[in-house]
Amino acid sequence: MDGARVKVRIRCNVCGEKFTLRGRREKGRIDTGFKQCLCNNTSDFEIEEER
Repeated sequence: MDGARVKVRIRCNVCGEKFTLRGRREKGRIDTGFKQCLCNNTSDFEIEEER
């Protein structure tokens, strides 16, 4: 199922902001292009795939 589009919910553990994005599953991970939160956090996120 590589290359399949999936919906992903990302929550920033610093400020609590939530983002819902679409990404592609590639090599066991999901690439959404998401780089950082509005609060400049670049690493502390909770990521879950929506079904």
